[in-house]
Amino acid sequence: MRPVAERMSLSYTGFPALAKRAFDASVSGESGSSEAGMDPWMNGLRLHARRLGSLSLALVLTLASVLPAGASDRSESPSGRQIGAETTGHSLDDILRYISTTWDELNRSASYCKAFKDTKTDGEPILYLPAELAVPQTVGELLQNCNVRVEHLPGRITKLGSVDLDKLPGEGLLYLENPYVVPGGQFNEMYGWDSYFIILGLLREHHLALAKGMVENFFFEIQHYGGVLNANRTYYLSRSQPPFLSSMILAVYNAEKAAGQADPEWLRKAYGFAVQDYDQWNEPPHLAGNTGLSRYFGLGGGPVPEIQEDPSHYYRGAAQFFLTHGGQYGKYVVPIDPKHPVAGIVGPSFPVFVCDSQTSVPTPGNCSDANVTLSADFYEGDRSMRESGFDVTFRFGPFGADTHHYAAVCLNSLLFKTETDLAQMSAFLGLRGDTVQWRRRALERCRRIDQLLWNERRGLYFDYDFVRGKQSQYEYATTFYPLWAGLASPQQARRLVRNLSLFEQPGGLTTSTRESGAQWDSPYGWAPIQLLAVEGLRRYGYGRDADRVAQKFLTTVLRSYLLDKTIREKYDVVAGSAQTQINVGYTQNVIGFGWTNGVFLELLSGVPPEVRAHLDVERPVANAYRQRRATDAQQAEDVGLRITRCDAPIDKTSAAIHSASGQTLLSTMTAEQQTLTTQKTMLAALRPYPASGPVCHR
Repeated sequence: MRPVAERMSLSYTGFPALAKRAFDASVSGESGSSEAGMDPWMNGLRLHARRLGSLSLALVLTLASVLPAGASDRSESPSGRQIGAETTGHSLDDILRYISTTWDELNRSASYCKAFKDTKTDGEPILYLPAELAVPQTVGELLQNCNVRVEHLPGRITKLGSVDLDKLPGEGLLYLENPYVVPGGQFNEMYGWDSYFIILGLLREHHLALAKGMVENFFFEIQHYGGVLNANRTYYLSRSQPPFLSSMILAVYNAEKAAGQADPEWLRKAYGFAVQDYDQWNEPPHLAGNTGLSRYFGLGGGPVPEIQEDPSHYYRGAAQFFLTHGGQYGKYVVPIDPKHPVAGIVGPSFPVFVCDSQTSVPTPGNCSDANVTLSADFYEGDRSMRESGFDVTFRFGPFGADTHHYAAVCLNSLLFKTETDLAQMSAFLGLRGDTVQWRRRALERCRRIDQLLWNERRGLYFDYDFVRGKQSQYEYATTFYPLWAGLASPQQARRLVRNLSLFEQPGGLTTSTRESGAQWDSPYGWAPIQLLAVEGLRRYGYGRDADRVAQKFLTTVLRSYLLDKTIREKYDVVAGSAQTQINVGYTQNVIGFGWTNGVFLELLSGVPPEVRAHLDVERPVANAYRQRRATDAQQAEDVGLRITRCDAPIDKTSAAIHSASGQTLLSTMTAEQQTLTTQKTMLAALRPYPASGPVCHR
């Protein structure tokens, strides 16, 4: 019997074949690339032509300069400012002012009514306190000022996933002692790995108390909620996020030390919490089989509740993909029949037609109604993918379904970094036995990563499927994490740099070399990946490559900001644009945005003065571009055409854009700005690890 069609409203029409090709290509080891030798502008047009589908490539190229007057041009920024309005001054001044004011706009605490808004779930706002904590005075005041219900959790929590969420009266916000900065948009809570990059930005702008308070909030989570949480909502009590806690601790401690306020006792307290956080990643269920490495594993079962709108739409799309493509994907779909009764399923069911496999033409006579559901193993993988922070990607199989089967490069690089951080902290605190232990653990993890995750032939790190006993072939930008962590050898670093071109695009580093329709795959680039890669390149002496990648991403963010006065969650780094077309998972490109703000400041602090001066000439380009858009948008409406906008690239010596008539507008820089030197500027202070070279001495 074979499924022929689903009788339901499907929201992912058109993407399954593309996603399947991406996944199949990764399995076969084929390499994806853009059109060699083409101008990045033309590459961007080809990319968007492929996505449009209904327009031929020839039509798109002919009408390359016809730009729509997008609705986003008149949207609102976090401060309520109307986007698209002109401002005066230098372009860098504009965006730096935006970032400085946005920290306040993204600030939350349990005493702010706006902290309780959650567009991801329904129901009345509830604040949950740890079972063992008395009601703080600020919470009592909250009851008078906000329409919020206050509840205690049912019992003391010592491990993630130990709370029966079904026994809670509803989803709600988890209390934290100190104010914190949220990413923005629907992400209105304090997130685990987002906070590291946010904290770097806060420290850059001298918000030391706020940054330190956020780190102490993570101590509070470990003490009262069982670990560092994905974020402080009840539906995140079953999982964590990538471990950056030791990096946060050292960033804050070094900032205090630089300000003459070093606090060894705080570091001693922090060390204890960092050890607890580390321990949860090195015990079941986070062990990756017998590899000696770790894996992501989200506890709980069935669908996650925090998917915006109706979660069943997302899972229906996953079921559609698996049913459509069959074969190796069939394991994720379970028929509901006497062998698999309804009582045993953990998620929604989906009606389908099932037909006799021997019949070539399905008819009502040889087809019957049936219901299917997604397997429990799929949901384990889905929850684990969300713990990884890379939700959604096809890196760990379609829809991340096999995430829990992999020892991931990113996770184990971060744990190596944690081990070396703990060695550094324990040495400072005089804990010599601990220092020896942490160094030994770091060296052992380094050896296992070399053995299982490094591919000598390809010159890249790959995730390791410990269930099947083989490396993935999915090229992913987390291959640069070992540079940031210092575990790559100089020879491995050289090979990685040679492969930088696999990921480097006009607008920065793309997350993967595969287009799956998901936001954590090509053509999208994310701020954290850019920063870790750039800092890793600098660490091993590849400053010129680091400057080039940093400049590309800074330019992408800045040019997008000058067009609509916002900073976004992610960017299409192939087109150099904030416009996204995502078919799998979260489809929005959220405004804010916490970690992009922080990474922008960090990258800007690390580039040479010449690059910074080059960035500051973006304003005349953006102004001319905006004027052209108004004219071209009217032309597009006149002929009834609306196509996806592709931004022109900016080269090192001039800023070029193409008008509707084919003319080129140039903003020529001064001779001093055109002279790019080989000067290498190290990032200013706050280094939680040695400034250069590998830590892992083989």
